[in-house]
Amino acid sequence: MNPFEIKDCALLTRMSGLPAAINLRELRDRIASCSADVLYHHFCETPLAPSFDYPDYRNDFAVWVKHKLDDDILAERLGIIDPYSYPSMEKLRMATLDIIDDRLSELTMIPWARPGHEFYFTEASIVVFDTGERVLHPKDLGTAISAMTTGSIYYHFLEARRRAPRGEDDFSSWLSCFGKAWGPHVRAIKMIDFTFYTLAELRAELVKVLKNAKVSDRRAGKKAKP
Repeated sequence: MNPFEIKDCALLTRMSGLPAAINLRELRDRIASCSADVLYHHFCETPLAPSFDYPDYRNDFAVWVKHKLDDDILAERLGIIDPYSYPSMEKLRMATLDIIDDRLSELTMIPWARPGHEFYFTEASIVVFDTGERVLHPKDLGTAISAMTTGSIYYHFLEARRRAPRGEDDFSSWLSCFGKAWGPHVRAIKMIDFTFYTLAELRAELVKVLKNAKVSDRRAGKKAKP
């Protein structure tokens, strides 16, 4: 089997060229017109940003609505959006606009942010590089993950879901190549609800579930001892 090649990544962020939004109506209009790259950045790359410290709200829109517009209701609705569950950025865009439009219809006044707290639309390029580190056997994957940077966790567990096969992380995909014996590990990883984890917390959770999963003994049809 091919070894697991550990990659790392970093964000190169730049301004999108869109005007900043200072109220909910402007946020809605900018989301409707922004590029797919901008939408992807604010929904999917948020955990990789150094300032990410609101795990209860995984995307930038929910964070801004909560902390700058003081709208807890809309923040909750935006915060539960799973961008990886949509087949395209356009589907994600439409779902987001529907949520904001529903909220606008409920409000008698459009909420505004204070001057200096506008929402700035940015986009980013991901620079991926090979660390040179390799995992040769599934039993060593947990130890390797514990030593990975948060950039590696993002690349292999989250960003991987946008690549083929869609919706699957690199760890599960690699373990699946070793047959049914490692099925419990694959299932344990896929059961992780990563929605409200920081990348550091996600790394710890991956190590934990891999440690607790047990390898199936294919010859005896029994569970092997941990």
